[in-house]
This record gives sequence, C-alpha cells and structure tokens, in this order.
Amino acid sequence: MTPRSRPVSARVRLLAAILGVVLLGLILAGGVTFFVQSTRVIANAERQLDGFVSTVSVSSQDPADLVAAAVPGRTDGTLALNDTTVLATTPAPPGLALAGDTAFLTDLRTALDRGETRGRLSSAAGPVLFAAVRDDDSTIVQAISIDQRMELVTLSTTTYAIAGAAVLLAVGVAGWFVTGRLFSPLRKLRDTTDAITIADLGTRVSADGNDEIADLTASVNSMLDRLAMSVEQQRQLLDDVRHELKTPITIVRGHLETMNPADPDDVVETRDLGIAELDRLSRLVDDIDALADVESGSLSSGVIDVGALTDRVGELVAAIPEHTWTVEARGRGTFVGDHDRLVQAWLQLADNAAKYTPAGSPIEIGSSTDGTVANLWVRDHGPGIPPAARHRVFRRFDRVSTRRGVDGSGLGLSIVDAIAKAHEGTCSVTDTPGGGATVTLHIPLGGTHAPTDLPTPVRAGDVVLQREATG
Repeated sequence: MTPRSRPVSARVRLLAAILGVVLLGLILAGGVTFFVQSTRVIANAERQLDGFVSTVSVSSQDPADLVAAAVPGRTDGTLALNDTTVLATTPAPPGLALAGDTAFLTDLRTALDRGETRGRLSSAAGPVLFAAVRDDDSTIVQAISIDQRMELVTLSTTTYAIAGAAVLLAVGVAGWFVTGRLFSPLRKLRDTTDAITIADLGTRVSADGNDEIADLTASVNSMLDRLAMSVEQQRQLLDDVRHELKTPITIVRGHLETMNPADPDDVVETRDLGIAELDRLSRLVDDIDALADVESGSLSSGVIDVGALTDRVGELVAAIPEHTWTVEARGRGTFVGDHDRLVQAWLQLADNAAKYTPAGSPIEIGSSTDGTVANLWVRDHGPGIPPAARHRVFRRFDRVSTRRGVDGSGLGLSIVDAIAKAHEGTCSVTDTPGGGATVTLHIPLGGTHAPTDLPTPVRAGDVVLQREATG
C-alpha cells in the first residue's frame, strides 16, 4: 500500500507547533522586558525633570548664570528664554542642540503661551520631554531626548531579537532531527504493516527505546502475534475440517456409484447411509460453530454458585441412559462465568464418559473448591486413558479410542478445553482408583488462577494416518 500524499506531514505540523510556541514565548518575554525597561527610562526622565523644577529658582538667580552652571548630559539640554530670545543654553555636544532647533523653539513658545510647563514636544533629535520654570521676565527650560534615553533599551531589544531568532533557528534544526527520530518508529511501523500479508504474518517491528512509542511498537507486535495465532488456528481448523469432510463425501459417493437403482433394498440401504453421514456432517458443523463461538470470546457473564451448578448438571446427566449417575460431592463458592457454557462443557465430559465405558457401569460427578479454584469433575470406571495419550484428548479431531460404534465429531473435548480457557481455566485427566479416568475442569474463583499451556491441536492428516495405522 502506497502512503497517501499529504500537503503537510505530521512531522512538519509538530515542528511548526513547537516553533510557534517558542516564538510566542520569545515575543511575550521580549515584549514584557521592553515595556518594563522603557517605562523605567521614562520614569527616570520624569524624576530628573521633577528635580530640575524643584531646584531651579528664576527669581533669585540670573537665568544665564543658572544655565551656565548646569552640567548637561548626553541626552538632555537646558536653555533660558526671554520671550522669543534665547538668553543662554548648555553646550552641544555633549547635550542637545536646542538653541538652533527652530521647530522645537516654535512648539515650546506655543506650549508656554498656553500655560503648559510640562509635556512632550518634537525636536530634531526626536520626541523630547520638557519642564519649564517661569517668572515674569524669563523662562528656564530643560528637555530630555526620549530616543537617546531609549538607546540602551533599543539596543538590548535588538540584541534579544537577534538572539531569539538564532535560538528559534537552533530549535528548528534540533527539532527537525528530534521529530525525525520520534517519527522513525511510526514510519517503520507503517512500512512493516504495509509489508504484512495473509501469506506472511511473521514480520515484526523492532522496539527500540523505553518511551511511549516503544510501548506502542510492543503493543502492535503483540497484536500481530495474536493475529498470527488466530489466523493459524483458523487455517488449521479449515485444514482439519477439509480432511474430515473427505471421509463422508467419499463414503456417500462410493455407495451412490455402486448402488443398483433397480434393487429397492440397495436403494434404501444407500439412502439410510447417506442420511447418517449427513447427520454426522450436521453435528460436525454444529460443533465447529460452537467451538468458533467459544474461541471468539462470545460468552455471557454472571455469578455462578458451584453447588447449584453441580445439582443442575446432576439433574441433566440422569437422562443419559445405560449408566448409574451419582453426585458425589458439592463444592462451595461462587465465581463469574458463563453458566450455560460450563453446563455444556460438563455435560460433554459426562457424555464422553458414557460413550467410552461399558453399559451399566457407574459414573460419578462432583465439585470441590480450595479457595482459589473450583474443580468440576466426571469420574468413570471404564478402560481409562493411557498416560501417553492424555496430551491428545483435547485436540481437535483426535480420539484415543478408534473402535466402531462411538459417534462424535472429534471436537467435543476441544470445545470443553476452549470453554475452560475462556474462563482462564484448564482441564486435566487423572486415573480413577480401581480403574477408569477422571476428567476435571479447573475454573479460578477469583480470576487469579493463571491458565497453563495445553498442547496445540493436532492436524487432521496425522489423525488419518493414526486411524489407518490402528485400523
């Protein structure tokens, strides 16, 4: 599958978001710093003018002497006026050249005529703050250049902007490589999942690192493992069913080919055989359907009382003929599970015991609990199950006994095993004292009992070979 082209990749979007946040942070930090510093510069200039106004007395001293005694700074200047005539001014440089600034003088006289002694005016050096001290004959004015006072603030802000741009560039370059490394496992994951086909489910993603991406990779690998296991089980089931279907089809076809249509008895016999084989196929399909339901996890959930479950199964097994049934023990306790499925599994064990034990022999069922596990068992007194064959009894289509006259699809105990596993339980086979077999379902009461690994299903081809060898 070819990756779909996108106008902007996730890597670029993530990097753009990071750079946007960094840029916003730089702008806010720089803006707040500039505002604070500029406010402080203006406040210092205002305090200087306040000091000028409070210390200058025009009426007691000659204005020209006052101006001559003033020590100008680089950013300010002082001058004395008499109406429209400049009486004295501080030298420039180092101070401001105010005496020759016609525009400033014009604006200053206009402001003074309006009675303004403090304010902001324009000058050749940019905007200035001024303060004037007046008497009847003369006026002394001090002006401070705002732009020149702001030079250090402007220089530091410009330096900050250049440094911020360099930092933003460095973050962008580093972020490009970091996001590339961050998205590398996702690209590997995409390439791996694109490469996986139903014919090859063995490809896995290498999980590097110890972060959330590595955890995601491990989770995907685990999902692929479960998917591969499920697909393999389905393949094996289909292969098993394919082999199992060959026998009844071959039998029915062979009898139909050799049947004499003119012989009523042969027709009836062939018909009965075909119906019997179709019934067997129907039971096989029903068992496959039940096994698929259990393995897919489609179970109901409810609180089950072990004693009540035992009594219910005891009532049902009493209807199985040719055997004496006894409920030998009842356990105490409850657990959460599917009542109907557990009844089905327990009845399947009872039916299996009835099939493979001599008619008239007693069979006991019972239950017990040990605080953590409920044990549901069926005990017969038949030929038993050899220890070497116990690992096979829960496999699909595998039968320990191949004698004639025993009906079944070969899936009964596989369904029992699947129901036990669906409840996180296990199945076990032990000897019955005096002869026979005891098959037990072990179901955890509190969900803490970990299921043990049971043998994987056997292939139907092996079963056919086994039947041919023992037939």
